[in-house]
Amino acid sequence: MSWKNRAGGEPAAKTVVSKKWTLLLCIGCFCAGMLFSDRMWVVPEDKDVSRTITGEENLKLLPESCAPETKDGKHEKRNIMGEVSKTHHAIQTLDKTISNLEMELAAARAVQESILNGSPVSDNLKITESNRKRKYLMVVGINTAFSSRKRRDSVRATWMPQGNKRKKLEEEKGIIIRFVIGHSATAGGILDRAVEAEDQKHGDILRLDHVEGYLELSAKTKAYFATAVALWDADFYVKVDDDVHVNIATLGATLARHRSKPRVYIGCMKSGPVLAQKGVKYHEPEYWKFGEEGSKYFRHATGQLYAISNDLANYIAINQHVLHKYANEDVSLGSWFIGLDVEHIDDRRLCCGTPPDCEWKAQAGNICVASFDWSCSGICKSVERIKEVHRRCGEGENALWSAEF
Repeated sequence: MSWKNRAGGEPAAKTVVSKKWTLLLCIGCFCAGMLFSDRMWVVPEDKDVSRTITGEENLKLLPESCAPETKDGKHEKRNIMGEVSKTHHAIQTLDKTISNLEMELAAARAVQESILNGSPVSDNLKITESNRKRKYLMVVGINTAFSSRKRRDSVRATWMPQGNKRKKLEEEKGIIIRFVIGHSATAGGILDRAVEAEDQKHGDILRLDHVEGYLELSAKTKAYFATAVALWDADFYVKVDDDVHVNIATLGATLARHRSKPRVYIGCMKSGPVLAQKGVKYHEPEYWKFGEEGSKYFRHATGQLYAISNDLANYIAINQHVLHKYANEDVSLGSWFIGLDVEHIDDRRLCCGTPPDCEWKAQAGNICVASFDWSCSGICKSVERIKEVHRRCGEGENALWSAEF
């Protein structure tokens, strides 16, 4: 009987011990869970900075699929994107304004340096408020030299208006035309005085802070654009040689068609050979930069006449001190635009031949902008022949005064 009692009481004892251990185990698990939970959710804090996680930040920690969606969530996102877009547009506008101011400042500095350096300057360099406020269609710079007085007179007698007509052209048509020349190696010498006297008589010469010389045409081109853009705010800046015949009205109409385009480079595009042999005309000392012997230049406008838009002229004015000069001026100009987003416009009316070529085209209703002989890189014997070219290929005086640009 006693054995049965012991046997019957043993399970009861086991049951009591099991409940105690279960309770202890639960308490231990609870404490361990609390400790583990605290370690998982406490954000590490800086030694000196205390930080509390708000309810909003807790929501951000949750995955998108678990985060509670607000009723106006999508609307708020659209508002944020709209504000970002407005800010981006405002920044772009500000950048453009700053860029324009920088270009104007750089151009003004170029003229100021020219004056302070004591180089011979004409009244053209006296910048007036009316010049800066007025918007012109184009500035035509006729490249000339000290020895080319007869060429200048032949141009004055043909396609370049004189006296009151030239002033009328500026005021009514927005077209500026000037002969472009620098100064001699001995500034203020007899050559400079002769040009100054010529300018006093005609008032059509733009003097540059530049020493004249055939091998310095690339530098002269930079100086011309920098000076012209500082003096006159125009849509286009044109360079033409003094032995080329030009129809001004046709040139203006041609350029006006491209007025709305940014960064335009207009001319007769070519890609001639790079001449490595010394002693030949148009020799390129830096021929090795263009590849193997027999290579060709990149596409660029022929130097007799070309035009560039306002922003490209400003680009040259700002960066003139770092733009590289090659032996040939037209190649140099083309190289300055490589790597820029520039539209090259190849217009063959800017490089017609002399009669009968330009005459036939005029009779067909396709009047040429410029005429010259390729064999001479200009009109051969231009002083004697330009009047004939003007008579047979000119657009007529009425075309200029009746033109609307």
